[in-house]
Amino acid sequence: VQLQASGGGLVQAGGSLRLSCAVSGRTFSSNVMGWFRQAPGKEREFVAGIARSGGRPVYADSVKGRFTISRDNAENMVYLQMNSLKTEDTAVYYCATGAGMVVTTTPLLYNNWGQGTKVTVSS
Repeated sequence: VQLQASGGGLVQAGGSLRLSCAVSGRTFSSNVMGWFRQAPGKEREFVAGIARSGGRPVYADSVKGRFTISRDNAENMVYLQMNSLKTEDTAVYYCATGAGMVVTTTPLLYNNWGQGTKVTVSS
């Protein structure tokens, strides 16, 4: 399985970015998909996850109401729309495929990871 994340960049606080993750190598629609982020000096943290059906996404409290995760099973893509960005959202963002059938916030339960895309939010 290969994952390719893209869409990161530099944006001012209050702005928006849309991250994309292309998945190849297996049946995409069978996987839970997640977005995580890691800021310098911090542990990787869960941002958002979506089940294979696309229903009932799960979000970290810090991004609820600002970020939206979605997926296109026909195109093997997962997206993260990020609005009202804050400086504390600055991090490298990773997409990952979940090992189970239920969205989980634990990185250890995601078994394939993309290379990450850097998001920098300036004040």
